[in-house]
Amino acid sequence: MKKYLYTALTALSILLALLLIWTAAIPLFNIKPFMLPSPLLVAAAAKARFPDLLTSLAITASAAAGGLLAAILFGVALAIVFAQSRWIRRMFFPYTILLQTVPIVAIAPLILMWIGPGIFSVGLIAFIICLSPIIANTTQGLISIERNLVDLFTMNNASRSQIMLRLRLPHALPSLFTGIRISSGIAVIGAITGELFAGSSRVGVGGIGYAIQYASSQLETDYLFALVAAATLLGFTFFFAVTSLEWLFLHNWHESTHSPEDD
Repeated sequence: MKKYLYTALTALSILLALLLIWTAAIPLFNIKPFMLPSPLLVAAAAKARFPDLLTSLAITASAAAGGLLAAILFGVALAIVFAQSRWIRRMFFPYTILLQTVPIVAIAPLILMWIGPGIFSVGLIAFIICLSPIIANTTQGLISIERNLVDLFTMNNASRSQIMLRLRLPHALPSLFTGIRISSGIAVIGAITGELFAGSSRVGVGGIGYAIQYASSQLETDYLFALVAAATLLGFTFFFAVTSLEWLFLHNWHESTHSPEDD
């Protein structure tokens, strides 16, 4: 408990120091508010526009969470297929790398043209950007089994499905959560990127990316910073939610959830 309290206090102290440096730099360098507003102005803008900010945050969170969940389900299913055969992996696994090499800003306009604007298009973009890390990490976890363990299951007449469900999938859980942790942050990035192109099906209603575009066009820099802070908070929330689930599933048996101080 003391360890987590110390970590939290350290993080808060660093955040406070950064805010103080930010506040002091504005009068020191004579920076105009429309270029860099003070933290107090950002907080005031967030308070004044809190209902709009909360609506945008909820829309982006829904799209990012939906894309992430779909990527987990589809990515795990595809990883199971890849784990069945080395030939299948050699033939099809390299194509999953295309999901990382093609810029998402190049895909987003195409999705907008094919599907139309709205939250479904945004969720699809988040799904595409989240999929590759989950496939890669889960596949690696599924195939990284000691041969002796597989032979032990085979000697006890275990079927391929039993080996998958009782040996490979539990062994792959740490790798799966590694992929989900990576994807949890970029899911928010993917959703916001999608909203920049296809963020709203109704004028004036959209997620954080849509609101960022509007605030930028109106030179509302203070509200723009509030939106960036909200997006950052959303990314941290996703990450810590996944970390908590990882601890819940693994803390009883896997050493990755234990620090040296626990020994």
